[in-house]
Amino acid sequence: MDRVGSQLSGSSPAETPTRPPTRQQLSAGSDSDTVVHEITQSGFVEVVTGSMFSGKTEELLRRLRRARIAGQSVAVFTPALDDRYGTTTIGSHAGREWEATVVDPAGEGPWAITEESDGAEVVAVDEANFFEETLVDVCETLAADGRRVIVSGTDQTFRGEPFHPLPELVALAEYVDKLRAICAVCGEPATRNQRLVDGEPAHVDDPTIVVGAEERYEARCRNCHELRTDGEPTGT
Repeated sequence: MDRVGSQLSGSSPAETPTRPPTRQQLSAGSDSDTVVHEITQSGFVEVVTGSMFSGKTEELLRRLRRARIAGQSVAVFTPALDDRYGTTTIGSHAGREWEATVVDPAGEGPWAITEESDGAEVVAVDEANFFEETLVDVCETLAADGRRVIVSGTDQTFRGEPFHPLPELVALAEYVDKLRAICAVCGEPATRNQRLVDGEPAHVDDPTIVVGAEERYEARCRNCHELRTDGEPTGT
């Protein structure tokens, strides 16, 4: 009997036995993404990026929860510069938090991540945009050691320029997700960070790094993003 006849008669071809998902597959949530790494036992880098208020840290926390459920050991790091949610936690704008180790983002400081992670299977770094480019080498070292490295951070400065070291991390990562927020002005998808000073656009010559949340920033689209070029920089 041919295949069509077999299907019409109610029988079905023999099914290929399947293996249960691994802990790595359960934590990542995608068999196709992790099966290659399960075979080779190699580490890899994931980057979650996008504008402020796009849900980057929320997505990072979701992946960490899945890793914990899958029984994986997790180590989380945050730069000493960012204390919006406490000095030893990372937090999302939605209010969720996770205990983290604070490290110096400058110079050789990021190398503390390799020491403090203490063999954790999953190593996460939030607010990667506040780190110097040493973080790139740190992530490469961890992945070479067989770790799953998850990095979260915004990829643009308030000027709409690349926010290093995110471009370098995106280039070396195996998996990249760019999230979008909603423009506070027109409601279109937003990819840019609008800094505000007393309700007005920040000056183009203001400092690149100024930590803040809703009181200083809005998510905006390309058309609604503004920079002030007249007058003097505000310094904030």
